[in-house]
Amino acid sequence: MDTMKPVTDQRELRDAYGCFPSGVTAICALVGETPVGMAVSSFISVSLEPPLVAVCMQNGSETWQKLNTLSHLGVSVLGSGHDAACRQLSAKLGDRFAGITWEATPSGAVFIAGAAVWLECTIDQRITAGDHEIVVLRIERLKMERDVSPLVFHASRFHKLATHTT
Repeated sequence: MDTMKPVTDQRELRDAYGCFPSGVTAICALVGETPVGMAVSSFISVSLEPPLVAVCMQNGSETWQKLNTLSHLGVSVLGSGHDAACRQLSAKLGDRFAGITWEATPSGAVFIAGAAVWLECTIDQRITAGDHEIVVLRIERLKMERDVSPLVFHASRFHKLATHTT
């Protein structure tokens, strides 16, 4: 059973990570009057008391450098119809919000319309972890749309949850 091998190839490691399906979120806020945001699939619930979630941000992310000093961030749990918006929010160039309907709170958190969940958050903790930073966010306010199915990312592709009836 000794078919395991040392990790030497980042592409192979990325493929291994891709074996685990995840939801997709958008982390967004206003920088001045301009919405700035990014797609993030490394999102987890952390705690009910206090209400905490966490995301992992790549150290070299230019977008995160713009967002990480703001007082409030919007976390949108993207819905199954947001695959194009997710690709756009992941783009290196161009207007990431062109054609995307969004709303901002008075505190500057930005949310994507039609998302399954909106979480208005503040940064609670930061933890250095290799080439990423684990950012623990405290949820200040939330909104849910229970009828919106989440967008799922698995094996480098977007998927929708299947509805099964018994």
